[in-house]
Amino acid sequence: MTTTTQTKIEPAAAIAPTEQVDGKTNWRRLFGLRERGVYYALLLLITVLTILTTYLGQTNYLSLLNLSNVVYQSSLMAIMAVAMTVVLISGNFDLSVASVAALAAVVLIGNADAIGFVPAAALALAVAMGVGLLNGVIVQYVGINAFIVTLGTMTAVRGLVLIYTDGRSLSASNPDVIAAMRAFEGGRHEVYWLVLVTGALLLALGAIALFRAWSAGKALRPSAFGMAIGGILFLLIAYASDGELSLRNPVLYLAVFTGIVWVVLSFTMVGRRLYAVGGNPEAARLSGINVMRYKLLAFVFCSGTAGFAGVLFASRLRSINPAGLQGAELTVIAAAILGGTSLFGGAGSVIKTLAGALLLFSLTNGFNMLNLGANWQGLIEGIVVVVAAAIYTVGDNKSKSKTGG
Repeated sequence: MTTTTQTKIEPAAAIAPTEQVDGKTNWRRLFGLRERGVYYALLLLITVLTILTTYLGQTNYLSLLNLSNVVYQSSLMAIMAVAMTVVLISGNFDLSVASVAALAAVVLIGNADAIGFVPAAALALAVAMGVGLLNGVIVQYVGINAFIVTLGTMTAVRGLVLIYTDGRSLSASNPDVIAAMRAFEGGRHEVYWLVLVTGALLLALGAIALFRAWSAGKALRPSAFGMAIGGILFLLIAYASDGELSLRNPVLYLAVFTGIVWVVLSFTMVGRRLYAVGGNPEAARLSGINVMRYKLLAFVFCSGTAGFAGVLFASRLRSINPAGLQGAELTVIAAAILGGTSLFGGAGSVIKTLAGALLLFSLTNGFNMLNLGANWQGLIEGIVVVVAAAIYTVGDNKSKSKTGG
């Protein structure tokens, strides 16, 4: 009698760290353009805009008020970009996010006066997740390319928005609903102590992780550097605020959401499996991972997040135009690309995607402060995205050539 044994492939093998060589930290890789380019670009942009605004006698770009406005303006798109990163990591693509967000906004505004804000928001999220489920089923079970499927649903969902609104703007009129929308989207909170404590905690955790790795002779992990640098950044923000720092609800939603997704992707089995599914689906399948389930849930997660962004958008305006959020999917995808997320799956970071979104909106904010026209904005933003994609592509090709891949 013969027995057969099946070798189990560890999902984590699909995302083996590239920041180490023979157990030692690969400093060139760790701080190279491929890994940290979006941070360098954001820092360079802020520096240039600060110098220009100071030289031209404009409002100081580095003022806390202006920086908080940039973060607030980018919050809605950044939330969708973080979810888009999850889909891209899984090896798929979703062009329908902006249309789904618009549909959720329309469902909310169209029903809130009759059934109340909370039930209408729940209905909007359910509809959005339904679209994501439809996308996932068609892509995974029918086998049609995700680009084609989501391009079709983007157009179809936008058509549903036009049908539902009859081509007219909708607005909420119930005073209780308007008050609930203002409380949900427009609230401000004093967060000085929260930022201070969070910064100190992140710095401490990052320093401990770096010290342990260094003392054990192991490669230094990017997440440890990220926590330490993030902690320093939080402490600097707290110091610059002079004890008074308030943030609007969308910024807090973005911070909490990004933090949760980052923890799940970086430190849990779900995150490791998602990277494995996107990096090598066949190896993930052989290791016992339900590839279909992870890819399907990524679509549902992305559309559900887009629905939440649509609820935020509608609550901000208390109305919705049929053309609302049209073209926003390009901004969302551009933020993920600027953050170095691979269009082929298996690689990406939500923190870098957030930096990419801040980079795009810092450009827009800087152009407005410098009174540059919208045509120049589009040209320069397009060049930035192409250059970023070129840097990441060249970096990948060099890495593959050195490893024989």
